[in-house]
Amino acid sequence: MFIILAVVLAILWVGGFFVLHISSFLIHLLILFAVIALVMHFVRGGTQTV
Repeated sequence: MFIILAVVLAILWVGGFFVLHISSFLIHLLILFAVIALVMHFVRGGTQTV
């Protein structure tokens, strides 16, 4: 779940930063959250079921 979240947030960041030319602080929060989600994916051990 965290890896999917990281990918979606990274795509939104690239889209907002390069396509829409939005360079505010909020668009950089997306990449920060994507990195956090990616780190959480590896810290939790990859694939886990609920």
